[in-house]
Amino acid sequence: MDHTTTADDLVAQVLAYNPRTDTDKLRTAYAFGEAMHEGQFRHSGEPYFMHPVAVATILADQQMDDATLITALLHDTIEDTKASFQEIEKRFGREIADLVDGVTKLTNLQLTSTQTKQAENFRKLFMATSRDLRVTLVKLADRLHNMRTIKAMRPEKQAQKSHETMEIFAPLAGRMGMQWMREELEDLAFRVLNPEGRSSIIRRFITLERETGDVVDKITSDMRVELEKAGIVADVIGRAKKPYSIWRKMQEKEQSFSRLSDIYGFRIITATEAECYRVLGAIHQRWHAVPGRFKDYISQPKSNGYRSIHTTVSGRSAKRVEVQIRTREMHEVAETGVAAHWSYRNGERVENRFAVDPVEWISKLTERLDDDQDHEGFLEAVKLEMYQDQVFCFTPKGDVVKLPRGATPIDFAYAIHTRIGSAIVGAKVDGLRVPLWNRLKNGQSVEVITAEGQAPQATWIDIAVTGRAKTAIRRSLREKDRERFISLGRELARVAFENIGKKATEKALRTAAKALALEDSSDLLARLGSAEMTALQVVRTIYPDLVETAGEEVDAGRAVIGLSHDENHARAKCCQPVPGERIIGITYRGRGVVVHAIDCDALVDYEDHPERWIDLHWQEGTHRAINTVSLDVTITNDAGVLGRICTLIGELDANISDLNFTERKPDYYRLMMDIDFRDAEHLHRVMTALEAESHVSSIERHRDPGLASASQLHHA
Repeated sequence: MDHTTTADDLVAQVLAYNPRTDTDKLRTAYAFGEAMHEGQFRHSGEPYFMHPVAVATILADQQMDDATLITALLHDTIEDTKASFQEIEKRFGREIADLVDGVTKLTNLQLTSTQTKQAENFRKLFMATSRDLRVTLVKLADRLHNMRTIKAMRPEKQAQKSHETMEIFAPLAGRMGMQWMREELEDLAFRVLNPEGRSSIIRRFITLERETGDVVDKITSDMRVELEKAGIVADVIGRAKKPYSIWRKMQEKEQSFSRLSDIYGFRIITATEAECYRVLGAIHQRWHAVPGRFKDYISQPKSNGYRSIHTTVSGRSAKRVEVQIRTREMHEVAETGVAAHWSYRNGERVENRFAVDPVEWISKLTERLDDDQDHEGFLEAVKLEMYQDQVFCFTPKGDVVKLPRGATPIDFAYAIHTRIGSAIVGAKVDGLRVPLWNRLKNGQSVEVITAEGQAPQATWIDIAVTGRAKTAIRRSLREKDRERFISLGRELARVAFENIGKKATEKALRTAAKALALEDSSDLLARLGSAEMTALQVVRTIYPDLVETAGEEVDAGRAVIGLSHDENHARAKCCQPVPGERIIGITYRGRGVVVHAIDCDALVDYEDHPERWIDLHWQEGTHRAINTVSLDVTITNDAGVLGRICTLIGELDANISDLNFTERKPDYYRLMMDIDFRDAEHLHRVMTALEAESHVSSIERHRDPGLASASQLHHA
């Protein structure tokens, strides 16, 4: 509104929605404010009082109560004129005096646009308004009008106010549910802070409309047709998103405008809650849904009363649009947010069952803010992602492919088809060529590039994260070397059977394959040759009684079952697992697998990365005494004690590889002994024998979670 807005104009606007308004009090406030600001002018040269009138008009557009409108008219009187709190209280009552005083205090807050202070200022802002949110509503309207008229200010002042608006006032409006105000504040600030960026987006919109016609009208029409088919009566409203919203998406997704698809938003307003879900069904039947962009705020409303269903759908061209579905009551709250509590119509407070009680809302919010650690958490944008551990990507045709977070183009290709996965040579993400180890993000469009003659590489196992891809790659690698593995497996089987006086006949191998749930004898031999199982396992399957005396020594290079034939592995230094103990593997991309004991404390660090865990087992049979374990031993300080203990360890077929004194006292020594063992039984036997020695006061296995590191793979 301009400076010609009179008291009569304002009163007429309020009477339109609140016939019971106190018109005399409104006129009195108008006259008092005008008198107080007499002789004051804005930067534009206009009378200053036109600003409070414009603020009141903005709030009247939101159908606010008389007290809020009068506060708007008087909000700068205590700060900028000779009027006092006592005078306003005397003329307009304590409620309005307190509200004007609250706005004055907010104005005097030292706001800053620097990121480090932003959380603290939000907290101050909310604490200052915790008694009455109408203070914040007036302050937001005040900022909105100042931004609408910002061109009259000096350039440096424009930049400062725009930064404040972008970082403090726009998010504040959004938090209060006043999305329209948030978008306008952002756009006004964007116009100052990046005029070239804003103009470029507007120009591209014009070009897009010239090339494709009015997309909004086309999609709105399509949606109405689908709703009519389903027999649903609803309003469909479509619009292009604001320039700043589009700019932000371009920055976040690092995409050009031409590849940014969800630049249009649609609202479907129904009569009842049940119809909202019917609309959702109709929309999802007609268009592909993007699961990662779905949120049901009807069943789980936001704290500011916001209720709506959000979904993003994708057409055949992979162009996506955002759809919000809500009832008319919900829409009113969505438009005005917390302010809906004060809305009047026909002289009565609007009974909207979805409007929240602002006192209750602010008290819950400030309770959370009492914890100083929660400042940054408060500033986080509301995320619509329901699936934090998953990403949803698109094929060039617009089909959705669901993958775990961290997935690569290799996983994407195998998710489509094993044949495509095996033939992948490259990939394009959102039109740009990326390496195969690139981690995919939500909403990206992925094009797989394949070539004839391509076959899976051994390095792919470390790049892929899905079980489907890893299994297919291992199977392919196994098939590639199948003949060589079968030949090697046949020789291993022959030797193993001869060791117990038997022959590895075809019938014996078929019987073993059946008992081990394998396809046939060729499958059995291939697995033998690739070290996926041992000859000892095969022989024991048929002749369990004869194997016990076979005494086969396990190949140290193949001491662990569950690794692919080309994977390096090493025992973890933190827990030093030995054969006979339950073990688990943790993968390190490109560097192999570290083997941990299942009860190792260091495994806690990998709980959030289950894709890196591999179930492993020790090979059965006799292992060589090469598995070092550190023992923390305390002995009495007597002559010859250490010599006797070393002799005892040697007699038990164990080798001391290192020994260090950690404490030397007059009556005892404490030392760390690194001893090589065959297996858990060997370790137990040595520890029991040492514990039985009268000169050994204590002995325990030493474990250090701090030693968990991929660096131990260098020797694998």
